[in-house]
Amino acid sequence: QVHLVESGGGLVQAGGSLRLSCAASGSSFSIKAAGWYRQAPGKQRELVAGITSGGSTNYAESVEGRFTISTDNAKNTVYLQMNSLKPEDTAVYYCSALIRSTYWGQGTQVTVSS
Repeated sequence: QVHLVESGGGLVQAGGSLRLSCAASGSSFSIKAAGWYRQAPGKQRELVAGITSGGSTNYAESVEGRFTISTDNAKNTVYLQMNSLKPEDTAVYYCSALIRSTYWGQGTQVTVSS
């Protein structure tokens, strides 16, 4: 059974930084593609950043230049470095990974105070 475990969320002041981690366990296969999504109260879940096994990345316009997605293939872990955080970045952040199927993490809360 594959599990994605997220960590690194928390409370931070505007302008601060956080790094989210998403570790995949229970599979001997590597992550083929991964993404970080977020869902704020009353809003739909949206894609924040995505990455392929080849290293191609894409970002939502609202986070371009502030967030960086990366992977550590040896650890089967996906990261999201978030800098210059804004109150509007407040949301539950979820990671998703395509291994042999698509899996989702449980979500981690990120709260940015003004």
